[in-house]
Amino acid sequence: MSSKGIKLWLIFFLLGIIWGTSFLWIKIGVDEIGPLSLVAFRLLFGFLGLLTIATFKRETFGLGGKIAWAFAFMGAFNVVIPFLFISWGEKIVPSGLASVLNSTMPLFTIIFAHFWLHDEKISLFRIGGLFIGFLGILVLLSEELFQKISLLNLLQSNQMISAQLAVITAAICYAIATTFSRRYLRNQPPLSQSILMMFYANIFIWPLAFTMQKPFLFPHSLLTWISVIWLGLLGSCLAYILYFRLLNEWGATRSSLTTYVIPMISIFLGVIFLHESLDWRDLIGSFLILSGVFLVNLKTNGKP
Repeated sequence: MSSKGIKLWLIFFLLGIIWGTSFLWIKIGVDEIGPLSLVAFRLLFGFLGLLTIATFKRETFGLGGKIAWAFAFMGAFNVVIPFLFISWGEKIVPSGLASVLNSTMPLFTIIFAHFWLHDEKISLFRIGGLFIGFLGILVLLSEELFQKISLLNLLQSNQMISAQLAVITAAICYAIATTFSRRYLRNQPPLSQSILMMFYANIFIWPLAFTMQKPFLFPHSLLTWISVIWLGLLGSCLAYILYFRLLNEWGATRSSLTTYVIPMISIFLGVIFLHESLDWRDLIGSFLILSGVFLVNLKTNGKP
């Protein structure tokens, strides 16, 4: 494997680590300030982080010119709508379950990419890999999922279903945006693409937040401030620069597999830093996920 290939795989797993922690921080932040305030502050810190990087690199950018509409579309479908739906959903759905529901994104991406992109057609390897990887995610969190489901009562069920559908809708939005970006913004510089997308996302979210959430809530606890700063600077600023780099190089379907790594990374970080124990679910689930990623990345000659 070339040095470029190794670098892309490092980006892939770094994204898994960054986004693997995001569901926890969303859960923490949304409990105090609600979805609209959380997303607004997250996008503000993300945009400020991108501006700082652009200033440091002395990179100039306009508002997108003739393709400004495309960046505005990405700001809505890749940022504002899914961020709000996931944040609202996590008021009810456990963070682990939310990450599983979000991992349906590659399944939607492969469908959109097949019809929208000429160079990402459905193949048996890709279909098999996607379903094997998703099965691995279910195995990883099977014990937690069954425990959570057993605790639900009839009064909570309608709210839980609505919250789960919200997270799945966010996954569909991510799939649409990923495929859209690959088609209309292919080979755009990752930093420019990230900063323009976040610019329009902030234009959308702040009037909405002040209009729909009264009173508008500011974080008070230190932990909530940490959550919005983490989600902004790492989960939005750095992550999107890395993701668009990966998307330009790998395409929509392969890049979307970062969502499969998120639950796996979360569990193994717990083992390393929190001294949590491994059981058979962790080993089998991780093996299935890696097998799925391998199958999706197979080329027609049988080599990744």
